[in-house]
Amino acid sequence: MDSSPPPPPPLPCFHGYGRRWSVLLCVLVPMVLVSLVLFAVESKSSAFWFSSYSLSSPPVHGGDMSGEEVLEHRRGVVAQSHFNHSGHVSHVSPPPAAAPSPAPEPVSPLPLLLPSFLLVDIHSWKPARRRDTNLERLELGLMRARAAIKEAFQNHSNVSPLFDKDYVPQGPSYRDAYAFHRSYLVMEKLFKIYVYEEGEPPLFHDGPCRSIYSSEGRFIHGIDMDTWFRTRDPDLAHVFFLPFSVVKMVKLIYEPKSFDISPITRTIADYISVIAERYPYWNRSRGADHFMLSCHDWGPQASKALSHLYGDSIRVLCNANTSEGFNPLKDVSLPEINLKTDVMADMMGGPSASRRPVLAFFAGGDHGPVRPLLLQAWKGRDPDVQVHEYLPRGVSYYAMMRRSRFCLCPSGYEVASPRVVEAIYLGCVPVTISHRYVLPFSDVLNWKAFSVQVPPEDIPDLKRILTAISPRQYIRMQRRVRMVRRHFEVNNPPRRFDVFHMILHSVWLRRLNVRLLRHE
Repeated sequence: MDSSPPPPPPLPCFHGYGRRWSVLLCVLVPMVLVSLVLFAVESKSSAFWFSSYSLSSPPVHGGDMSGEEVLEHRRGVVAQSHFNHSGHVSHVSPPPAAAPSPAPEPVSPLPLLLPSFLLVDIHSWKPARRRDTNLERLELGLMRARAAIKEAFQNHSNVSPLFDKDYVPQGPSYRDAYAFHRSYLVMEKLFKIYVYEEGEPPLFHDGPCRSIYSSEGRFIHGIDMDTWFRTRDPDLAHVFFLPFSVVKMVKLIYEPKSFDISPITRTIADYISVIAERYPYWNRSRGADHFMLSCHDWGPQASKALSHLYGDSIRVLCNANTSEGFNPLKDVSLPEINLKTDVMADMMGGPSASRRPVLAFFAGGDHGPVRPLLLQAWKGRDPDVQVHEYLPRGVSYYAMMRRSRFCLCPSGYEVASPRVVEAIYLGCVPVTISHRYVLPFSDVLNWKAFSVQVPPEDIPDLKRILTAISPRQYIRMQRRVRMVRRHFEVNNPPRRFDVFHMILHSVWLRRLNVRLLRHE
């Protein structure tokens, strides 16, 4: 009989690793039976929640990536065609570790989230005859969370909305409002994040708060100041945040016009090497329970500093382009928000539809693959579709958005555009024009209920597409834009259901897709 510590309360019949038959009878057999029951129930379910409220297949604007391809991507068998525009995945070796983890093996013993979903099991190496009771407790809590969220979907048509003193999600703006609300409340009760304290500003624990990249700086600042989700005990954490700022690295250590980002990738690789040597958590999961956040265009490239950061970690990115390796199953689309001041009153609110005489509006530079098509087709051609490269002197950009029913949001150099959030702030229905862009929070929000998605090849038909939307339908869409605005608002300090908490919820959902298991 070994001297392992006593078992946790949830497993009263587990008496140590010396009694192997007790383990089999008291733990493994019930788990197998539960798995079979859950599988049988889910097999009979014709429309499970995550079919509509899904991490594996949120809408990819202008993309053609199938659900099976996304799952193959998560398994690590990535189709080469997904990387034609950005090169191969970096194969830099992971940081040295005393006990390297084996490759993750996707299996489907408990298809808890959706019928075609393969829950990814990451096997954790630990010294023989030692139980990681902290990890067991964390995974038990996550298992219960999955069950609660699943139950919320199955019963959502038979129950009243959940009580909430601040806000109750309802209506077609959500893919499943009741399930989202339940998931959000469970997150608030359970979710804990550890922020690595290593690293000094400005490259770490700092970021831009008043620029087109403000989403990056605002989140880093918000999570550093947070006291609800942040824990100072890493053994209590479900995820671990890597607090580096790609924007600051581009500004301070990148050689201008060199197009050589190796100083950035080396800095990130060195940082992860340090935390991998000081803590056991990166090697325990190969980074699968770690997340980085970047709003810079080079965020995806910077994540190639380590193959596990790119392929296993949760990447929260503004540049959510599936043709450049963005994987909706494990990565999070970050809204691009251009803040120039802390006073946001001038950026909020707008008139009703009857006081918006302009059908559609855009003003912006001629760059990237999409905007030249828009400018060529509509610049100065129609007073109803006002497309400008530069606004006339004295004309206010925000005033024009407030006068317009639809605000055109074409991609620039990269797929994301700050105009999407600006339109939502000002009550203008956004029209996204892009290829393979995963819209922010699309695992929760039903973007088709309050926005229009137009593929670039349909740009010449913009006026016909928009005028086909009836006034009654437009009024409903604009009302929903105002409803979802709270999810994109930046507050200091953050408030429930705002953009800070929506980012956390997206990370929370991705963490539910991974189960860490002790390797025997």
